[in-house]
Amino acid sequence: MTAPRPAEPPSEDLSRLAALHGVATSYSPSPDRTVAASATAVTLTLAALGVDASTPGALRAALAAREREQAARLLPPTVVGWGASPPAALAALPEGTRLRVETEQGETRASAEQLPPGVHRLTATAPDGRAADAHLIIAPARLPTPPGRSYGLLVQLYSLLSRRSWGMGDLGDLAELAGWAGRSLGAGFVQVNPLHAAVPGAPTDPSPYRPSSRRFPDPVHLRIEDIPEAAYVEDPARLRALLERSGRLREAVLEKGALIDRDAVWELKREALGLLCEVPLGPGRRAAYCDFLAEQGQALEDHATWCALAEVHGPDWHRWPAGLRDPRSADTDRARAGLMDRVDFWSRLAWLTDTQLTAAQRAGREAGMPVGIVHDLAVGVHPGGADAWAQRDHFAAGMSVGAPPDAFNARGQDWGLPPWRPDRLAESGYAPFRELLRALFRYAGALRIDHVMGLFRLWWVPQGHPPTEGTYVRYDAEAMLAVLVLEASRAGAPVIGEDLGTVEPGVREALRERGVLGTSVLWFERDWDGDGRPLPPDRWRADCLATATTHDLPSTAARLTGEHVELRDGLGLLARPLEEERAEAAADTGEWLSLLARLGLLSGTGGGTDTSSEEAEIQAVHRFLLRTPARMVGVWLPDGVGDRRPQNLPGTWDQYPNWRLPIADAEGRPVTLEELAASPRLRALIEVLREPPGPSGG
Repeated sequence: MTAPRPAEPPSEDLSRLAALHGVATSYSPSPDRTVAASATAVTLTLAALGVDASTPGALRAALAAREREQAARLLPPTVVGWGASPPAALAALPEGTRLRVETEQGETRASAEQLPPGVHRLTATAPDGRAADAHLIIAPARLPTPPGRSYGLLVQLYSLLSRRSWGMGDLGDLAELAGWAGRSLGAGFVQVNPLHAAVPGAPTDPSPYRPSSRRFPDPVHLRIEDIPEAAYVEDPARLRALLERSGRLREAVLEKGALIDRDAVWELKREALGLLCEVPLGPGRRAAYCDFLAEQGQALEDHATWCALAEVHGPDWHRWPAGLRDPRSADTDRARAGLMDRVDFWSRLAWLTDTQLTAAQRAGREAGMPVGIVHDLAVGVHPGGADAWAQRDHFAAGMSVGAPPDAFNARGQDWGLPPWRPDRLAESGYAPFRELLRALFRYAGALRIDHVMGLFRLWWVPQGHPPTEGTYVRYDAEAMLAVLVLEASRAGAPVIGEDLGTVEPGVREALRERGVLGTSVLWFERDWDGDGRPLPPDRWRADCLATATTHDLPSTAARLTGEHVELRDGLGLLARPLEEERAEAAADTGEWLSLLARLGLLSGTGGGTDTSSEEAEIQAVHRFLLRTPARMVGVWLPDGVGDRRPQNLPGTWDQYPNWRLPIADAEGRPVTLEELAASPRLRALIEVLREPPGPSGG
């Protein structure tokens, strides 16, 4: 068999053209290794940016055109200024250039000095007559530091069932958890998974990280009984029947070992919401709904239109009739008019969900939480979903976001998410990103950004090609950060960046400079530049959320016992012999336990609790986190009751029930919210976080 020929590297001209468009021609999976991107990957990526480099002639023409454009351009499409400092881009303008600024607040100025925060319009006119218009983003120099130090709970909302849930956790449960955790535990925040709108249709993709829309939340999380119109439905017997059916769904999960069935829950809630939406809104409620429609404008109309069209034509807009694939077409306008009742239904659901999300945040703050609910922003959206349809001009056609090959995954990763085009973002003044953040900060006390490195660059994979045949595309990180800092500052909300894994040099420093917190997970915090041993608490960074685990990692109990290795072995996921994996996991855990013992942290909380060795070790792990300078310390809620199972097992699809497990105790018995609130084990763990931290050396 003939070995495949190595991919052809980009030529010098192709490399120059790629650099001018922010497309990388190589990447470094490790500091001592550089891998060239293929000419095919670079050419296809440029094509997705509207640049033809498919032939030598086209390449030369594109390169010449881009160089002429760069030489003639007075300003980039978006200019950034921080605090009171004038935008750096203005220093390069020819002497004598006149400026005109139309501020977001409605003023007109002849200078860019001392502008208020906001997104303004800038016009520059050079002495030779050349003129340029640009968006001018003025952001505070950095985000405010979170008020004091806080600890909180991390939970996947669907997994948090109460005795009132309809088969999965909902926003009523979230409000109850926030109120209880704030008042009874002294918690400062509750962090949840992304609650973005999912792509409808059975079976729904259960992953919260591949939504239809990040702009609007998913009504499957609604607590039906908390909607005021539920008291006035014309057919209360039908609503009671739905409540009874939801009770059977709940009992199946809590008592009979069934998995969480999102589709079954949504089927019941959609029918119930249909009944509720037939009830006329009272004058005050109607006025609030009309305000919401006005505030959300075109974005909500597009989202609701997509949902209505998806009910008729299916959930992938690429397969709709050609005239409906364009949200601005005459065919779409006619279809919207014909489906106006359904458009209003979906608009009403977005409003109802927004109000319950706001109520959950209010419950946390009223309970004394300085932060409240930390919402999670997924890295992208489903290619067939509402956002990709409504913002089609801002997404790169034929491309998917992923990750290059590395030491942990030699084949790379393709996440199936279309990337935003950096050029279109800049031309719009980053309007889609601004609107997205503004929508989330309506009800978020803080925001976690999944794969925050995506503000700087993303690995683009051409459709039909393996992830190895991709390349990095760079975004204007300064502009992306300016938008983030501007909107978060307006909301008074901290921002946490998920910066785990391989991070290019300078990214963490840039985020820290702007006040964005990082994410530090205990098992990964080692002295990688030295002896590789566990990092003592005094050497941890302060600007971070520190945790023992995440939704994608083994629970702390499973890691301490080595059960995570056995789970992966049973599913055929190990790349090495079982004994090697066991030995490495045991050695890793043993090093951490030795450090905990040296620091004197391996002791139970006392107070009459019968603290097992495993429970004492989990407490010791969190005692350690408390000794670090981390501004936020998070407790994975399932760790509070000894849950053994991960919520998501990367590398699996249907081999493992990802995103469908309720919180359970050490024996695998589901634990309700009410039982969590009464759990001595959870209380004992939280008491650890209330202890004085003690010395932080090691």
